[in-house]
Amino acid sequence: MSKRITIKDIAKLAGVSVGTVDRVLYNRGSVSEASRIAIEKAIEKMEYKPNIHVSALALRKTYKLCITIPQFTEGEYWDALESGIKRAIEKYEGVDISVKFFYYNQFDIYDCRKTFDEVSKYDADAVIIGPTFRDETIYLVSQLEYLKIPYVFVDSVVENTSPLAFFVADPYTCGYIMSKLITGLTPSNSELVLFQAERIGDESANTTILRKRGFLAYLKDKKLTNKLHSVMYSALDLSRNDDLIGDYFEKNPNIHGAIVLNSRGHVIADYFEKKNINNIKLVCIDMTEKNIHAIKSGYIDYLICQRPDAQGYLATKSIIEYLVYRLPLKVENYLPLDILVNETVCLYEEFNNIDYL
Repeated sequence: MSKRITIKDIAKLAGVSVGTVDRVLYNRGSVSEASRIAIEKAIEKMEYKPNIHVSALALRKTYKLCITIPQFTEGEYWDALESGIKRAIEKYEGVDISVKFFYYNQFDIYDCRKTFDEVSKYDADAVIIGPTFRDETIYLVSQLEYLKIPYVFVDSVVENTSPLAFFVADPYTCGYIMSKLITGLTPSNSELVLFQAERIGDESANTTILRKRGFLAYLKDKKLTNKLHSVMYSALDLSRNDDLIGDYFEKNPNIHGAIVLNSRGHVIADYFEKKNINNIKLVCIDMTEKNIHAIKSGYIDYLICQRPDAQGYLATKSIIEYLVYRLPLKVENYLPLDILVNETVCLYEEFNNIDYL
């Protein structure tokens, strides 16, 4: 068994007193910048982790954690991510954490603005953000930075921001993989269609923008000349899709592949099933309950899973540990992207439920 690292070991390596290490770990008082740097280097080298429960009790502090993510229904992507958040909070039940959720409509930019305004006025110690709209997120984090409130991203990271950390399955890489999969499934030079969800305010989601960028990058890298169609669909009012999509595929018979750039791929799969469209390959994102049904029924060919539960869990765990003993976090945290097919989705469902984190 390896020797347990103590504060005395850290102090000896850093060349400072035990009291100085204690002040850095538990944010008890002022310490010179040189001593702080030496202690942080010693902590990193020795891979020391304070006991978070003891630390929290010593500080006797209540931590106010704010979380803002899109609204969801049971079995959807954000449901899994919130489950991960709640599991981390339960793990640290010895720490006094006050949690406030702010939900917004990810298909309505105006509702997002209203919710983010409420978040900016909430007196939080830290904020976890599941961003959808780029400019609205940049405005929110500018307010948080002014107030010196640390924030962490899940799902995607917004350019030109400075989060304490982010926990994402890279959307750009996801789009790149989707392009590779769909062009491999379809005949050479097949026409392809990208489905994007309608949003009130006519602004694409940040993840959609990044996935589309990755999708196009693969075509460019491989010098592929597939004709690309872009079609809007309604993720909320399914009755409108007959008008939005209608006879599109009859008028474009050379389309052999489709991708959906958000987690509502089942909407297109259900439309294909209703219209008896069997000659178009479909690649989608996220292991939601409805997407699982669609891949099992054969209307989704590949499903890319982003492990939202792990994103939520790791983001919350990290921000709690940061709040308690103020150690620096690793900023860039990319989770694996899992590619599922009909034959593997059942096994993935079974083993994905194991509490391995």
